Amino acid sequence: MRNPEEVDGFDGEASNTSMISGASSPYQPTTEPVHSRNVLGDIRCDTEYLKSNFGILKIVEVSLSLIAFICIETIMLCLPCGGVYFFEFVSCSASVVTGFLLLVFGLNLHGKVPHVNWSLTDLVNTAASTFFFFLSSIVLAALNHKSGSEIAAVIFGFLVTCVYGFNTFLAVRQWRKGDGRSSAVQTGEYTRARTASRGEMEAQPELQ
Repeated sequence: MRNPEEVDGFDGEASNTSMISGASSPYQPTTEPVHSRNVLGDIRCDTEYLKSNFGILKIVEVSLSLIAFICIETIMLCLPCGGVYFFEFVSCSASVVTGFLLLVFGLNLHGKVPHVNWSLTDLVNTAASTFFFFLSSIVLAALNHKSGSEIAAVIFGFLVTCVYGFNTFLAVRQWRKGDGRSSAVQTGEYTRARTASRGEMEAQPELQ
């Protein structure tokens, strides 16, 4: 039989061994808190964008498009109705798409989908809306029956065309500036990479 002292010594060595092995084990329980990813954390009202030129223009575009759509919807009798239907489709589509982009930029949602070129998307939308609003307004003005609703729709159609045209001008200018900056950055990175690789080749000793 073992003496109590031997048993105590054995237990002490075992406990020390377990502490040492536990301290050196790579599978240690972490004490750092695990933060859950909040998907809706970045959604916020971007007041700076809403106060900018693009934000104000989009608010005006959505408002005028909706007013033009309401005016064309109040027409009860039309013959022919091709111009009315075309203007109705353009005003409804423009208000929906522009309202969606206003929501995306106003709530900072474009950062959630970085793979989409939102600047180019906005440019295409404004350019297409300018063209189709101008075309549909001309067609409606040529085929209207001099009713108050049709005249009001034509007036708001040309107004929103001017606003979309100005927005397109600003979007093109911003897109060109952004494209120039990205080209300059890419050129600078390429030059630095070439310089670094050339320095490494000069530093290597020649093989005899």
